[in-house]
Amino acid sequence: MLQYLSYIVFLGAIVQLIGIYSYIKDTVRGDVKPNRASWLLWSIAPLIGTAAALVNGVEWAVLPVFMSGFGPLLVFVASFVNKKSYWKLEKFDYLCGLLSVFALVFWGVTKMSEVAIIFAIASDGFAAIPTLVKSYRYPETENAWPFAAGLFSSLTSFAAIKIWNFSALAFPVYLVVINIAITLAIYRHKIIKRLV
Repeated sequence: MLQYLSYIVFLGAIVQLIGIYSYIKDTVRGDVKPNRASWLLWSIAPLIGTAAALVNGVEWAVLPVFMSGFGPLLVFVASFVNKKSYWKLEKFDYLCGLLSVFALVFWGVTKMSEVAIIFAIASDGFAAIPTLVKSYRYPETENAWPFAAGLFSSLTSFAAIKIWNFSALAFPVYLVVINIAITLAIYRHKIIKRLV
């Protein structure tokens, strides 16, 4: 039974695709305004993290990491369909994007898979900051579905991990943390109202 537990990552991938579909649909309609800098960089860093993990022998456990890059790539492309769905970038967004790109460059210079994963996480984290801030300040411009689905998908990684090492754990742990943070930022007003 335990050998089949690793296949739960496929369920996670399907859930993540459903969440991304919801976000893409809202983007095309103009109901949400994705920060293009975040979504583009979110597509690059996890795909690099996926490649690095595969080089280190991680197998199906890396599928959620791959999906966390593939889904944002789809959102980034969809953000060009409706001009009203564009979030105006500010200096802060560009700074985070620049830091994210620097992290990717540093990974390219080192060529070591563990370092690649660290810099891919740093890059993804810097890319997440503008959307995290926007979600906190303007939650009405976001849809929490892809982040909640991303959380579920990331958690499925732990069922598929065969080698419990840094390469297998680092990106999934980061994805759990960032997806929780953005989901809470979007829903914080609703959560506070229910608690009070």
